[in-house]
Amino acid sequence: MTRRKKSRSIADKVQIRTGRRKDFKKWRAENPDQVHSGPRYVAKKKDQRKSQAAAKLERMNAAPLLPLHPDAPAEHDDKGGNDEGGKA
Repeated sequence: MTRRKKSRSIADKVQIRTGRRKDFKKWRAENPDQVHSGPRYVAKKKDQRKSQAAAKLERMNAAPLLPLHPDAPAEHDDKGGNDEGGKA
């Protein structure tokens, strides 16, 4: 005789605002204008974005300038992109 595996899901047991979790998900989908992030979360994310932008700017300023197109010899002007001298 085999033993039934226990379910670890607590989705049906969680109580949030309007009752069950599934009810809250339905309410949230039907009323997007009433759902918004908390002020602490918004402030935290704003600080994170600001520090991330500062770090990115610092990295950009510290990086060496690389030439996009190094000086190539004049004989390497084939427009076909292959090394066979223009033969396709």
